[in-house]
Amino acid sequence: MTLTAPFTSDLMGVDPAWIDYNGHMNMAYYAVLFDRGADEAYPLLGIGPDYIATRGHTTYTAEFHVCYVRELHLGDRVRCTFRLLDHDAKRFHTFQELWHEDGWLAATAEGLALHIDTSGPRVAPFPPDIAAKLAAMQAAQASLPYPDRAGRRIAIPRA
Repeated sequence: MTLTAPFTSDLMGVDPAWIDYNGHMNMAYYAVLFDRGADEAYPLLGIGPDYIATRGHTTYTAEFHVCYVRELHLGDRVRCTFRLLDHDAKRFHTFQELWHEDGWLAATAEGLALHIDTSGPRVAPFPPDIAAKLAAMQAAQASLPYPDRAGRRIAIPRA
């Protein structure tokens, strides 16, 4: 398994159907780009598209927070980074960034995913080989600085 720190997806483009009446990409489609970026990283962890068919397990998103930094428009192309911040026996905590091909940050996302045994469905421990891949990715990315936007909460600050 080749791990990069952080994992970076292939270039992805903004679809014309994603442009809203404000002339920029609708907020929902940022999540689509983050999901596609994760779809490229998951095979490195052994939890790619064939995982459900071959092993009867998958992942579900429990929580997902997007922070919009700069608008994307039709014709823009981005890459998605994927960081594994933490994991335990049944969950993993990720942080992603959408980077415009010109080098500026468009958005960030932080997520918590659950490992699911589809026979329940129910939350279940990772098999040892998957747990080892999670540990390897986390170790490969451990030297990266903790993202400033990770762990944010939504609130209106009061004096």
